[in-house]
Amino acid sequence: MAIPPPHSRQEFVLTNCQDESGTKTVYRGPTAPVSCVTVGGPGNGTVFAGSWDKAVWSWDLASQTAGRKYVGHSDFVKAVATAKLGGKDVLISGGADKKIIVWDVVSGARLHTLQDSVVNMLSVQDLVVDHAASSENEIIVISASSDPHIRRWKIRLDGWEQVLEMAPDAPGTERRTILEHETTVYKLVLDHDGDEVDLWSSSGDGTAKCLSRLRGFQADDTLHHGDHVRAVAVTDQWVITAGRDEDIKFWDRSKGTLYCTLQGHFDEVTELVVLGGVTSSKGRLCSVSIDGTVRTWPLDQAGLAGALEEQRSNPAAEDEAPKDGAGVGGGMLSVDEEAELAALMEDDDE
Repeated sequence: MAIPPPHSRQEFVLTNCQDESGTKTVYRGPTAPVSCVTVGGPGNGTVFAGSWDKAVWSWDLASQTAGRKYVGHSDFVKAVATAKLGGKDVLISGGADKKIIVWDVVSGARLHTLQDSVVNMLSVQDLVVDHAASSENEIIVISASSDPHIRRWKIRLDGWEQVLEMAPDAPGTERRTILEHETTVYKLVLDHDGDEVDLWSSSGDGTAKCLSRLRGFQADDTLHHGDHVRAVAVTDQWVITAGRDEDIKFWDRSKGTLYCTLQGHFDEVTELVVLGGVTSSKGRLCSVSIDGTVRTWPLDQAGLAGALEEQRSNPAAEDEAPKDGAGVGGGMLSVDEEAELAALMEDDDE
């Protein structure tokens, strides 16, 4: 299933990829591209979207009514996450301005602004809340950025601090960051298989890595996808990677070997999401691309075999390729926004 994006410049669309009909819900407001989305707030009833206009927008999930707008970044908002902290609903946003901001969802107050004062942190690429290490009054947030460093942050209502890691190769010494990649870290995913809840990361160095919590987030497994790996997803059976080469690769996580490669997008893949739980026999995979489509893929072996057979019988799929500017580049972005996108991608490559 491929679902084209909206072409209106004043609406943001949520597509239900678990519904074969691709039901869409429209949320109106931003006139600039939306770069990241999450759901949270009181009763998990609020949609939050970070935008190129430097703000985080919000809507009531059910009624689509616009809510509070969170303004404080000085550049594109590139990552958003939500959590419960000390009884309050909080929003965490990260931007191209190299800042992470913690907000009180209800009041809109800015609680904290997080920056690394020692190791230069570049544009924020991703944020995840580490629920396994968090408590009612203190949450742990993990950030990825355009530099190769992964950082962990300890956040309370009354303050915050950067978590110091134990250096795995130098017992008794501390390090400010987790440094396992060579360049930009695009995506972070916490594994739900096993008790350790390890951290998976994907990078511009062409790899996805499993960072072992028990070993101080040192790399346990490395998968060599090639080119820039923009996204990673994990299930009980697979590790799935995707990125600039447009391919979606399925890796057998028990063996660490490539199982198959699926093709279908015609430009860089920027996001992978597992739908319906992490059990491969029950779930599906959703992929998002700069080509302007959202696609879903099977996760069970029989479904993958069918997708591979279809791929072999129609290798070019030229009739599905966007033509004459169709997709994100044609009709959705202005000339200025195209230039901004090019500059943003150059920043990601640093």
